Amino acid sequence: MAKQDRAIRTRRTILEAAASVFEKQGYQAATITEILKTAGVTKGALYFHFQSKEDLAAGVLSEQEPGQGVPPQPTKLQELVDVGMLLAYRLRTDPLVRASVRLTLDHQAHGLDRRGPFLRWSEANQRFLDAAARQGELLPHVNPRATADLYVGAFAGLQMMSQTLSDYEDLAERLSVLQHHLMPSIAMPAVLASLDLAPDRADRIAETAAAS
Repeated sequence: MAKQDRAIRTRRTILEAAASVFEKQGYQAATITEILKTAGVTKGALYFHFQSKEDLAAGVLSEQEPGQGVPPQPTKLQELVDVGMLLAYRLRTDPLVRASVRLTLDHQAHGLDRRGPFLRWSEANQRFLDAAARQGELLPHVNPRATADLYVGAFAGLQMMSQTLSDYEDLAERLSVLQHHLMPSIAMPAVLASLDLAPDRADRIAETAAAS
């Protein structure tokens, strides 16, 4: 077990180092040599976990796992809100998640398949919206597939703006504004009245996730 724990810690150290280098230099300019230097591990240790720079980037991209740590809610639209709020919190506090999102949006990362996070977030959002539809939470005209993609695109734009203007410090506030505009167009009135869309929802969800 101790050996397995060390391997997990080493893998995390390498991923964090790769994320730091990708974030500072961009994917194209980043080198395995620089990642090794930042991680402080041997080449053998790195290649035990990751076969290439592309493999490292895939590991960083996988850190955006949708819904991880979000507690279930009776209202599925609240879960949809909470997933976005928790990501906003992690963008502010977790360098690995922050680097993952920036790598997803790195247009200079030629040859790297960056579709995964977009597809996983769209699929996760659609699951919440499909469940919301089954529970009678959505207005009749709502298309869960199209709405899921809209959420992903809107969040991507908001986080880019927030990163540029405040290094993510105002992202929860911007996301709250988005929710206040979008939810009335998809939620049944009784459900809308029950939703917690406040900016501090991000911190409260993070505390709950950490406790669980």
